[in-house]
This record gives sequence, C-alpha cells and structure tokens, in this order.
Amino acid sequence: MNDFRRLPHLAALRAFEAAARHQNFSRASEEIHLTHGAISHQVRALEQELGVQLFVRNGKRIAITADGEQFAQVIRQSLNDIVLAAEALRGSKQQKRLGITSLPSFAARWLSPRLGRFIEQYPELEVSLQSSNHLTDFVKEGVDIGIRFGAGHYPGLQSEHLMDDVYFPVASPHFNGGHLPTSPAQLAQAHLLRCHLEPWIEWFRLAGLDLPEPSGGLIFQDASMLVRAAVDGQGIALGRHSIVQNDLASGQLVRLFEVALPCPVSYYLVYPASALEKPQVQAFRQWLLQEIANAAQH
Repeated sequence: MNDFRRLPHLAALRAFEAAARHQNFSRASEEIHLTHGAISHQVRALEQELGVQLFVRNGKRIAITADGEQFAQVIRQSLNDIVLAAEALRGSKQQKRLGITSLPSFAARWLSPRLGRFIEQYPELEVSLQSSNHLTDFVKEGVDIGIRFGAGHYPGLQSEHLMDDVYFPVASPHFNGGHLPTSPAQLAQAHLLRCHLEPWIEWFRLAGLDLPEPSGGLIFQDASMLVRAAVDGQGIALGRHSIVQNDLASGQLVRLFEVALPCPVSYYLVYPASALEKPQVQAFRQWLLQEIANAAQH
C-alpha cells in the first residue's frame, strides 16, 4: 500500500507550479486567485519541507533553480495525468470536446473562416475556440491545443512550426477616392495605420525609404482591428499576409507594392505532450496542416 503521509500539501504544489511556469509570484497569484503573499508563503513552506531552495530571490524578482525546474516538470506532468484520468472517468457517452486557443487576429481572420470545414468533417465534436494574446493555462481553461505567433519556445509544451509570414502595405481600393500610392515614396504623404508591436520602420528600410516611424493618432492593439480599419478606408495598413489574405481575395483590400518584409517570428502549434493521445487533437492537427498547405498554394 502506498504511503501518502509524506506528500507535500497539494495547495503548495499548485502554487509552486504556477509560480515556476510564470517565473512570477504576482501572475501566479492572479491565476489561482490567491494573494501574492499567500503564494510566497506556500512556496517557502514547501522549500522548508523539502529542504531544497526552489527559487533564487532578488528583491521582487525570482528565478527558478535547477532543482525547482525539475520538480516543477514532475508536478506539471502529474497534474496533467490527473486531468486526463478525470476526463476518462466522465465516460465515453459525453460528447467529445476540442478546446482551441489562438491569437485574436489569427482566430478572426484566418482560423474562423476555415473552421467550419473541420466541423463538417467531425460533426460529433463540440469545438471551443478561445482567443487570447497570452498563452492559456491548458489545464485550467480546458484547452487541448493552441496556435501562437512567436519564437517557438513555450516551457512545458510541445511546439511545432506551422508557417512563416510577411508584412506588406494594404489599403481599401476606395481609400482616398481610389487614388492609391503608386510608389513606396508616396507613403510619406499618406495616412498610415499603426498596430502595437508591428512598426513600419523596418519595411521602410527594406523599401529604400528614409522615413521615421509614424507617430500620433490611434495605435491598434490587435491586427484584426487594424485590418478592419483598412477595409473601412481609414488609411493604409502594414498587413500580415495570413491576416489580410481573405480580404485580398475578396477585393476588400489591395496590396500596394511587391516589397515584403519577413516577420521576425512565426506561427506555432503548441500543446501538452499528452494531448496527441486524444483522437480529436490528432484530427485537428492533421486538418490544420492541410489547410496551411492549401493556403500556401494560392
């Protein structure tokens, strides 16, 4: 018979795992709805119980130790095993569910218009699409698989490169009464729309323009809102191909020049290692890869 008397307090393990994943007590406290002080207290109590330092503290900043990282990985896997076991106990009679998380811009402009085809192939699935700019807690939010735009490093998760992307200027064909710039240099006099963390200046340099980054006015926090403004004729946007390709195909936007700036980051499929044990996750992954291959041909 197993002896669980020396098992650390489960609340302390959960607090430590969240702090280890975020590398931040404040964000861990927000996730599991405890105070910063409670998280810190539980982690210190766990360190004292184990006789091992799990974090190096430097003022308000923390850094996980090698022992802490190894312990966090074991806890993370154990919690995921518990979730999978609980799902199995709910019974096969329940409707199968697939939880997907994606960036709002990619969800709205690329994934949602195509997702109906996946649902037609698997009508027995209940598909939940969540959009967030931050990587979701897969266990807490009931998410199976995610799509992210970044460098591909997501601790505790498998990441699989999906596709690269490029930036180029786009505008409504009716912008400025249909009198669109015919050369990159004419952008100096045009109204340029801006998106947070997606500056124009690198595209200017690639196009051979000595122009400063546009300033003043509204800065959009999401690329899909930026594209919507361009479709409405509010200005010229520096669009990502994946986000604007449907609007280009429909004629609501036109590409202005051939100069294309490669994005410094890429799209990745991210998921816990155990997620591919679920048939619905395997099916979505295969469908998504095929959709990306089909889109690349157009």
